[in-house]
Amino acid sequence: MTVQESRELKDRIAAVQERIAQAAQRAGKKPEDIILVAASKMNDAERVRAAIGAGIKVCGENRVQELLEKYEQHAYDGADLQFIGTLQTNKVKYLIGKVSLIQSVGSVHLGEAIAKEAAKHGICQDILLEVNIGREAAKSGLLIEELDEAISRLSEKKSLHIRGLMAIPPIADEISKNSSYFHEMQQVFVDILTKKYDNVNMDYLSMGMTNDFEMAIECGANMVRIGTAIFGARPYQIVSP
Repeated sequence: MTVQESRELKDRIAAVQERIAQAAQRAGKKPEDIILVAASKMNDAERVRAAIGAGIKVCGENRVQELLEKYEQHAYDGADLQFIGTLQTNKVKYLIGKVSLIQSVGSVHLGEAIAKEAAKHGICQDILLEVNIGREAAKSGLLIEELDEAISRLSEKKSLHIRGLMAIPPIADEISKNSSYFHEMQQVFVDILTKKYDNVNMDYLSMGMTNDFEMAIECGANMVRIGTAIFGARPYQIVSP
């Protein structure tokens, strides 16, 4: 990275942190109540290390192969590492022991696969249950009415610890349209809190990305996953004239 690129990265991180602080204040929370997960997909080890040096404390990866490559390069040293992307059961074995949290557990089948692999390593793996809040056929995740059964079944696994919920609302032409999904997720989150399942702690409500994280925080999110606002536009986001 050039000196200029490093400076721009630091400036973007500082700007995101300030926006999080302001949104937290509007929501009646402290800035430190909100966990910023830097979504580092398609950013190399050097840029990830630079982001950590500029204050990023949590990194989130979407792809197992990319995570493994950067992990071998010590890209995440000094930061917490989480998995935030779609996960196939045959890739679970590569994550156990490397990530503190798997956010995208969108089925009982995947949860059971994680529990089985974690048990082999003597690990209790923290997970979030992914909710398909927009009921999109092409998107993974549990429907709201499936949550009770999923929590009941997965909470019995001694090698799993359910720590909260994660959601990605449908792409909207107006950011304000996402507020209804965020409010609905907050209500689901609170409802589960009141049921007090064993081996379940509703610590984290992960929702909100670059285009809508402030709204998500105001609607109850305490974990946001931000990529573009930190690292800049990814290659596939650049459209030729």
